[in-house]
Amino acid sequence: MKSLIDSFDRQFSRLHTRSCALVVKIPPEKLYWQPSRALKQSFAAFSCGEYVLRSAGKIEQTFGGITTKLWDDPFEWTLPEELSTNEKVLEYLAEVEETRAKGFAFFASNEDLHREIPAPEKLQTIFEILLETLALAEHFQGRAAAILQMFSGEKISRL
Repeated sequence: MKSLIDSFDRQFSRLHTRSCALVVKIPPEKLYWQPSRALKQSFAAFSCGEYVLRSAGKIEQTFGGITTKLWDDPFEWTLPEELSTNEKVLEYLAEVEETRAKGFAFFASNEDLHREIPAPEKLQTIFEILLETLALAEHFQGRAAAILQMFSGEKISRL
């Protein structure tokens, strides 16, 4: 029985679908628009594109760590200069989804989720790692949706 694995798989898959839908809704000229510059706020607020990339980057880092034990931060290859268009962001999201799907292929049963592995900072169970990753990735995605709503004026549903 793989009910927990299947549940995580569905949640990550939905997150991917929502990220893609969000990117499609972002006008190309607003992909990296930063509200803090426009509103002269003192706190840093990133753009929709940056938050979508942070969400996907966390997933890529996690599944790279689980499958290869390399917890590389994808920051370098997810810079706005590298992924400068909506199409390039969507291509990156597809690559991350492929990496994630390969990672889930490593799990044979729910018992695998109880295994401890060396995560970036300490030993953690795979369950804990997946839960933290999902929460943080959804958090970043929510921020992207909020910024899209800010400049579009339309109510953004859970996509």
